[in-house]
Amino acid sequence: LGGRDFGRRVSGCRRLFGRRRSLVGRRRHHRLFGRRRRRRLFGRRRRRHLVGRGRRRRRRLRRSRRLLRRRHQRRLVGRHLRLDRLVQRLELALDGLERHGERLQRARHFGGGGGGRLGGRRGRRVRRRRWRLRSGRRRLLQRQRLHGGRRRRRVQGAPLRLDSLAYQNAAGETLSFTRLSYLLSGFALERTDGSWVEFPATHGWLDAGARRKVISLPDAPDATYRAIRFFLGPPPRENAAKGAEFPAGHPLNPNLNGLHWSWQGGYIFLAVEGLFRTGKEDLQGYTWHLARDPNRTCISLAVPLDLRHEAGLLLQFDLASLLNAPRALSFVRDGAATHSREGDPVAASLTANLPGAFRVSRVVSTAPAALPPPPVPPIDLPVTYTPWRFTMSGTFPIPDLPRDNPLITERVTLGEKLFHDPMLSRDGTVSCASCHRAEAAFTDPRPVSPGIDDRRGDRNAMPLFNLAWKTQFFWDGRADSLRSQVLQPIADHREMDESPDRACEKLTKARDYPAAFQAAFRSAGITPEKVALALEQYLLTLTAHDSRLDRAFNGTATLTADEQRGFELFMTESDPRTGQTGADCFHCHGGPLFTDHQFHNNGLLTDDPGRTRVTGQPEDQGKFVTPSLRNIALTAPYMHDGRFANLEEVMSHYSTGIHRTATLDPNLAKHSGSGLNLGAADQAALIAFLKTLTDEPPATP
Repeated sequence: LGGRDFGRRVSGCRRLFGRRRSLVGRRRHHRLFGRRRRRRLFGRRRRRHLVGRGRRRRRRLRRSRRLLRRRHQRRLVGRHLRLDRLVQRLELALDGLERHGERLQRARHFGGGGGGRLGGRRGRRVRRRRWRLRSGRRRLLQRQRLHGGRRRRRVQGAPLRLDSLAYQNAAGETLSFTRLSYLLSGFALERTDGSWVEFPATHGWLDAGARRKVISLPDAPDATYRAIRFFLGPPPRENAAKGAEFPAGHPLNPNLNGLHWSWQGGYIFLAVEGLFRTGKEDLQGYTWHLARDPNRTCISLAVPLDLRHEAGLLLQFDLASLLNAPRALSFVRDGAATHSREGDPVAASLTANLPGAFRVSRVVSTAPAALPPPPVPPIDLPVTYTPWRFTMSGTFPIPDLPRDNPLITERVTLGEKLFHDPMLSRDGTVSCASCHRAEAAFTDPRPVSPGIDDRRGDRNAMPLFNLAWKTQFFWDGRADSLRSQVLQPIADHREMDESPDRACEKLTKARDYPAAFQAAFRSAGITPEKVALALEQYLLTLTAHDSRLDRAFNGTATLTADEQRGFELFMTESDPRTGQTGADCFHCHGGPLFTDHQFHNNGLLTDDPGRTRVTGQPEDQGKFVTPSLRNIALTAPYMHDGRFANLEEVMSHYSTGIHRTATLDPNLAKHSGSGLNLGAADQAALIAFLKTLTDEPPATP
C-alpha cells in the first residue's frame, strides 16, 4: 500500500471506484502506520544492537586488559634479564678496572700518600671511570628493586644463572657457578600400600650448562603413589665398570657426561665449580667433586603422584641448601677443592646437606609421553658398498657416529683423495693436507698456516684425530658437525678461497672423480654435500690410541721412573689444605682421550675473544676448546695461536704465567698467585710423561 507508484495505482482505479479522496486518505493512514511501525521496529533493533555492542565492547576491553597484563609481564621479565646482563657486565668491568689498578700499582704509578691513590692525569681518569661504573651499577640495582628484583639473587627460590657473581653463602662469600653436573640412579616409587616399584636400569645425567634436566620412567605401572626415591651417584657395580661398556647417548657414557675419572676409575657423582671472592680480593676458583661409593646419597621425597595417565614431577635442586644447611660451608674455612678422599670434611658436609637440597616443586598431570627418536635413514647410500671397520682402543667410550652417514670404504677412499687434492683451492696450490700434515699428527708445525697468496689467519691449525668423539669443531666451536666444518676452509678467503660449487664443477671435469662419486653415492653428479660427506668419513677414521702409555697399561711396555712421577703429578690435585701436591692436569685433560672437549680460559693474555665470537656472551671471553694431549710431541707449536714453541714453555706458563681474569677457569683460579709453582724436577717429569702419549707410528686410518 505504500511506495512511489501508489498514486499511479489510485488514478488507474478512478473509474472503478470514483472515490479518489477516500483512497488518498487511506494512503496517508497507511503511510503514518508504516512510519510508526518502522520506528517501533527500529527502536527494538537499536536497543538490541546497543546491548550487543556493549557486550562486545566489554569483551574487547577484558581481552585487551589480559593482553596488556601479559605483555607487561613479558616486558618485566625481559627488563629483568637485560638488567641482570648489564649488572654482570658492570661487575666484569669493575673487576677489570681493579686489576688495571693493580697493574699500575706494580708499575709504580701510585704516588706517595693519600692511602695508595693513583696520582696524576691517569689516576683521575681511572677514578672517574670507577665512579661512573659504580654509580651506574647502583642505579641499575635501584631499578631492579623497583621492578621486583633483588640485589642479592640467592639460589634459593630463584633460577640458577651460570657464570654470574650474584650469589652469597652463609659465610658472606660472593660466588658464581660455572658448572653443575650430577648423576642420578636407583629410582623407585612407593605405592599407597607401602610397596616399592624400582627402576634399576634407569640412570640420569643432569647438567645445567648442557640443559639436561629431564629423566623419564617409561615403564612405570599405572597406579597411584605417595613417594619417590633416588640416589645421587650410580650403584657400586656401575661405578666400578669401565666407561667403554656404555653405548653412545647413555647417561653413563664418559664422553657424554664428562664425569668419569678414567685411569683412577669411578664416576664423579656431583660436580660443582665456580669462582668466589671475599670482600675486594681477587677472584678465586673452587671445585667440589663428590664421588666414591660411601658418599652415594639417598634422596626420598613424599609426593602424591597419579600415574594412571601421563604425569610429570618437577623437582628443585636448591644450591643454597647444599651450601648452607644443615652444615654451612665456607671456601676460606673449609677449602676450595675436594675430591672426596676418605675423611674429607667438605665431602661429609655435602653428603649431609644433599637430602634437604631436593624438594618437590609441583606435579604436572598432562606431561607428554616420551617418544623414541625416529630412525635416521642413510643419505644417498649406493646399492653395493663395503662397510669400513672402525678401530679404537678398548678403553675409549663408544662414539656417537653419524647414523645418516655410515662408514663405507668407497666414501672413506674418496674423502682421503679429496683431502690431499689441491683442486679444491682457487689456484690449485693449497689442499687440506697442506695445513694438516700426517707426519705432524695432522696439524701444522707453523704457528699460523699460509693460505692462498700467502694469506695468514690468526689461529693455529688443530690436529685431526679422534674427531669421532667431538661434537663442536674449530677452536671456538663454531661448527657443530664435521660435514659443516670441512666446507668452511674451502670458502675462507684466507685459506683455499674457492666456492664449493665451483670446486664441484672442477671435480666434475676431472678424470677420476665422476666414477669415484658414482661408487660412493647412489645419485649421479657431484655436489658440495657429497664432498662434505666423503671428507667427514675420512676424518672420522683418523684415530690415535696406540701410544707407549697404552702399551704400558696392556703390559707390553714399561714407563721410566720420571714418566711414572709425571703420571702421578698429572692425575693429582694440588690442595694445600690436605697436603697434596700435583699438577691438576686431569680436570681438563682427563680420560683416555686426554680432553674433555669443553671450552676453558687457561690464563692466556690475548686479544682473541675466543668462544665469545660465537656465543656473544661475555662469560665466554678468552675460552677455547681443550685439545687432546695425545701425540703432543708432534703437535708443536701449542695453544690456539701457536705462541709456545715447545713443552717447556707450556710448563712455564702453567707454573708461573697464569693471567687472572674474570673468566679464568675455576680449576686454575683456585691456585693462589700466577700458577701452580711447579719445581724444575716436576716440570721435567711431566714433560717426560706427556711424551709417552705419542702414537708409534702417528695417527693413520
